[in-house]
Amino acid sequence: MSVWATTLPQVLQNTGNQVQAVRRYLPGAPEIYFNKTIDNTRLVRVADPKRRREMFVFTFALTMLTLFTFMYLWQHFSSIEYGYKIEALRTQRDALTDVNKTLRLEEASLKDPERIDAIARRMGMQMPVAGQVQHMEQGEEVGGPVMARAVGVSVVSIE
Repeated sequence: MSVWATTLPQVLQNTGNQVQAVRRYLPGAPEIYFNKTIDNTRLVRVADPKRRREMFVFTFALTMLTLFTFMYLWQHFSSIEYGYKIEALRTQRDALTDVNKTLRLEEASLKDPERIDAIARRMGMQMPVAGQVQHMEQGEEVGGPVMARAVGVSVVSIE
């Protein structure tokens, strides 16, 4: 008798006043494995044009979908990046505008005639007397070339 045909131990069942022995067998049939090598070297694969066309269409559709997805993502991320660049440039513009305002105020304060007069008086300078200031003559043409000459030059003394 094989292993599969052996019985389990007998189980005693109590049916009222009598005790009966029941035999149980292992369920199912035995599985047998054979190791057989299969030689498929002589088989030739037949090309299926319909299947090939389906695979080409599927590959093309998948490639186009991937291409459009990458284009969308590239545009999306580029727009986000340009947004950050624009915001950085706006911040830089605002900072430069503030610096420009500060420099204009400083220029205006430096050009103030009262300030210049006070500095000149501290350095010992005085207001010019009548006749001390001579205006340069302009040529016949306004903005034209002017010839330099030594006549009419006066020395202004500080005393």
